[in-house]
Amino acid sequence: MKAIFYVLALLVTGGAAFFSLDSLKKFEAQKEEKLAAMAQNDVVTKQGNDKDGELQKEIATLEESTKKKDELEASIATLKSKETKLVSDTKKVDAELEAQKTKFAQLEEIRKKAEETLKGVDVTLEELPAKLAEIEADKNNKSKELAEKTALVEAAQKAVEANQAEIVRVTERDASRNSRMRRNAMESVVTAVNEDWGFVVIGAGSNTGFTPQTKLLVKRDGRLIAEVQPSAIEPSQTIAEIDKDSVAPGVRIQPGDRVILSTPSTN
Repeated sequence: MKAIFYVLALLVTGGAAFFSLDSLKKFEAQKEEKLAAMAQNDVVTKQGNDKDGELQKEIATLEESTKKKDELEASIATLKSKETKLVSDTKKVDAELEAQKTKFAQLEEIRKKAEETLKGVDVTLEELPAKLAEIEADKNNKSKELAEKTALVEAAQKAVEANQAEIVRVTERDASRNSRMRRNAMESVVTAVNEDWGFVVIGAGSNTGFTPQTKLLVKRDGRLIAEVQPSAIEPSQTIAEIDKDSVAPGVRIQPGDRVILSTPSTN
């Protein structure tokens, strides 16, 4: 029985050793494969790094080329702008030259006309400025003389206007004075009397200058018998209230009594 166990133990041990040796070989093989793969990976990584470096160089070269391209385009645009300005300036210069030519031609034409005009005049073209200055001075003297005469005429006109205004004022004053004198001499007559209501009707109104402020005297045979105050004035007649305190004792106003102004108008 023990022999069987020994045999089994030996078999187990042998089997374990066999499997251990086989596993070791497999491990070594796997190790070799891994190392080979790592070496290959290092090679590939190095190649990738080299490629990446080359790519970065290409990118830098491309960026530099792009920058130079942009600079060239900007330079070309600047040159085109300068070219446009130069063309514009050239056109302006050409236009100014043409204008100068035209002006010169006009001046030449004027010179010819001036010479033609001066043919019958004892003045040369060189003496013309002095002659023109003399004419201008004479013109200024005549203008000054004209201005002085104009001022005298205006002063005379103002004097005439002032005289006319004074004449109008005096005429109006005389007319007003005459009107007041006529009012002072105005004499009307009582046409009706109402003792109960205390008023009289006078045969003169606003046409003769009566106003509500006008005080009137009533007289008979040259004697003052009462005072009346206008209360309603029409163009041709006036209603006046009788001042009863002013009525002479025992007297009654009657139609036909004369009416005059209490206070004459001043001149």
